[in-house]
Amino acid sequence: MLLTTTSTIQNREIEIYYGLVSGETIIGANIIKDFFAGITDIVGGRSGSYERVLKEAKEEAIREMSMQASAMGANAVIGIDLDYETVGSSMLMVTAAGTAVKLK
Repeated sequence: MLLTTTSTIQNREIEIYYGLVSGETIIGANIIKDFFAGITDIVGGRSGSYERVLKEAKEEAIREMSMQASAMGANAVIGIDLDYETVGSSMLMVTAAGTAVKLK
């Protein structure tokens, strides 16, 4: 499955547009990660625990979107957009959306 944020693929012709596909993941932060992230905010630096959780959530959303496209008969998803939104006070939603297509 070819995945791209662009709306076209150089030297490839789109044969069929199947339509919108998406994948969503909602993750919760736990109190220990919140505590250490708070310390990181105070002293500076990156929060490795949050980065790992975000990476896993992004990969899961993309995997779900790809499976939906594959079930439609697509061999590519173009125009992919990744969104991150907070849900409540300690939840984060990651959404991957794009257009499922069949390339010649």
